[in-house]
Amino acid sequence: MSPIFASPPIQQIDSIARALNVELYVLRLDLVHPLISGNKWYKLKYNLEAAKRENIDTILTFGGAYSNHIYATAAAGNLFGFKTIGVIRGEETLPLNPTLEFATSQGMQLIYIDRQTYRLRNSSTLHQELYARFGKVFIIPEGGCNLNGVKGCTEIISPDIEFDIACIACGTGTTLAGVALSLNDRRRVIGFSVLRGDFLKHDIESLLRQYQDSKSISWDLICNYHFGGYAKVNDELLRFAREFEREHDIPLDYVYTAKMFYGVMDLVKEGYFDGRRVLLIHTGGLQGNVKKQAGMPVPQE
Repeated sequence: MSPIFASPPIQQIDSIARALNVELYVLRLDLVHPLISGNKWYKLKYNLEAAKRENIDTILTFGGAYSNHIYATAAAGNLFGFKTIGVIRGEETLPLNPTLEFATSQGMQLIYIDRQTYRLRNSSTLHQELYARFGKVFIIPEGGCNLNGVKGCTEIISPDIEFDIACIACGTGTTLAGVALSLNDRRRVIGFSVLRGDFLKHDIESLLRQYQDSKSISWDLICNYHFGGYAKVNDELLRFAREFEREHDIPLDYVYTAKMFYGVMDLVKEGYFDGRRVLLIHTGGLQGNVKKQAGMPVPQE
């Protein structure tokens, strides 16, 4: 793949944390590329390389109507010469929202399936139906959640970055798994789930087992900063995100990073990170703020 992506800068946060004996830094993955930003490129990179290696020119993937993954896959396909197909959960709604309008502008073909069928998105039965309909395609799971995605995420943190704990927002656990695999035993990663419940722990453990023996990997998942569940927000979270951007010039997306940053700042005040150097990984996804900024409710995905 062409080296067109910038190295993510690191930005220190000067805030209440310093007075509480905590050093906070932000790894700005949101700045690696204008269209394929955040962790999306890392999860797509080795999937695209695998498709190229297998001489497959069409990528098919899954997502909701406001999916960052759909957005990034469409852009990456256009950039690297792949045809793309997006399998979208739910019925078509016209006019297209900004995410799907962008995807089609990048050449992505959209098809819509009902929510019940969409639950089968990882099943061989649905995949066979898609192969029969579209021919030879390379299927990437929703969110880039496979071992190729994990492999890419092992490259997110450069070995020369100094920190004690890395923090990351989690939707599928792919990025956390990759980051955890890249760390030595003196460092650990903490995920902040944006989903209700703690089932994501099982998913992460499964990814780690599939990739390699996970017994010596230090990671944890915090599940009480989801603000009601996936894509759920409230005025408190929105106010925090606006104030954080004003103070630090770092925009946060409402679905993922705002929840993780809120959780970190809350735990800093509780003394959870006392004496530690903490690296917050900004996973991008800012395009998903468009609907909320327009004064419309963000859908649950």
